[in-house]
Amino acid sequence: MPDLESVPVLHHIAVQTDNLDNSISWYEDFFGGRLTWATDIFSDLTVSRLPGVVRMAELAVGAAHFHLFERGTPTERRAAPDAPRFQHVCLGVETPAELRTWRSRWLELSGSHRYAFVDPEQPTEIVTDAQGTQSFYCLDVNGLEFEFTCIGGAVGENA
Repeated sequence: MPDLESVPVLHHIAVQTDNLDNSISWYEDFFGGRLTWATDIFSDLTVSRLPGVVRMAELAVGAAHFHLFERGTPTERRAAPDAPRFQHVCLGVETPAELRTWRSRWLELSGSHRYAFVDPEQPTEIVTDAQGTQSFYCLDVNGLEFEFTCIGGAVGENA
């Protein structure tokens, strides 16, 4: 097990919606959420993880964040009534080095062949967005997607 100086903290929960404006209003009214950003411009990594994404917004509720995202029109992307709307959990770390450590840890455990993965997809590369946030995505043994992110890390530091 790698020696980690800190543990990741929950950063955000990503929720898919057919109506972003309606969801923003509900999260504001129900949780007292505060809209912190919204975008319709996405990195190649985001588009590959969320095919058809057209808009996304973040609402802060205390220390927790919700990333609400809309994919296409409701008739194009309507999920089955019993399908989960949950997309991924994001864990924050303090440094870009910690991102590399967590990604390496996943690779080490996967390579040990001690675990059966429902989906053996490898973790993504670590990418840096236009604001300097660095992230990578990986799946647990059940196929649950986790994003590890470092906000405000050393922009330009090699990931």
